[in-house]
Amino acid sequence: MLDWWVYPCALFIISLVIGIVGVLGGLGGGTLFVPIVSGFFPFHLDFIRCGGLLLALCGSLNAGPKLLEKGLASLRLSIPCALVASISSIFGAMLGLALPTNIVQVSLGILVIAIAIFFILSKSTEYPSVKKEGGLPSLLKINGSYYEESNDQEISWKIHRMKRGLLLFIMVGFIAGMFGIGAGWANVPILNLIMGLPLKLAVGTSVFFLSIATASAAWVYINQGCLFPMIVIPSIFGVMLGTKIGVALLPKTHPKIIRYIVILFLIFVGIRSLLKGFGIWK
Repeated sequence: MLDWWVYPCALFIISLVIGIVGVLGGLGGGTLFVPIVSGFFPFHLDFIRCGGLLLALCGSLNAGPKLLEKGLASLRLSIPCALVASISSIFGAMLGLALPTNIVQVSLGILVIAIAIFFILSKSTEYPSVKKEGGLPSLLKINGSYYEESNDQEISWKIHRMKRGLLLFIMVGFIAGMFGIGAGWANVPILNLIMGLPLKLAVGTSVFFLSIATASAAWVYINQGCLFPMIVIPSIFGVMLGTKIGVALLPKTHPKIIRYIVILFLIFVGIRSLLKGFGIWK
């Protein structure tokens, strides 16, 4: 058994890296934090899931203002998407706390591997073509432009298929609340491939509205006594520093590079979660 101080130090370092990768990949910290920490640290899964949601919450709160300032996140688009996701995440969190830990651990492993496969198979479009906005985006005036630093030009954007996207966000919010992993893994593909948002703006918007969507589920876990300071405090410090670094790197970094790194991480920790859930690798 390691000395107690080793765990906070390790959590700080891991969360620092997760904060950087989370911003660049639009994942949110919980997607990587929960499977990594549950697989390699001797903490109960309920504490880790609560920590994962708070990690995603603080990381996105830290990055959000800068992303809005740079025009790399859309407030008008974030609010309706986050609203439906946050409501469904409450019910997901309630179910997750009611299920036995080993079932949640195995389910988490399956989900994480499925996310990795989804990332491998899915395609991303840097600048999707949206010919017609549709009624709801036009009514809410969800459109705009941002400065693309990598090629020195102003990119105008608009979205479509918003109703379909909102239905998907309901499902994603439920899963995020149940496993405490945030929802960035699905937000970016939905915003980019379904709704037609440019890839870099989809990443920034995903990071921003995680601060709204994960707050509801986090309160469910806190109300059940799942807040463990030894996990939360060093992890939040680490992720906040990491997100600052990530936001600074985002305008100059190609998200696809981060995508492949994330896929490898997800496959590894997904297998680890499965083995731990089955009692093969404790």
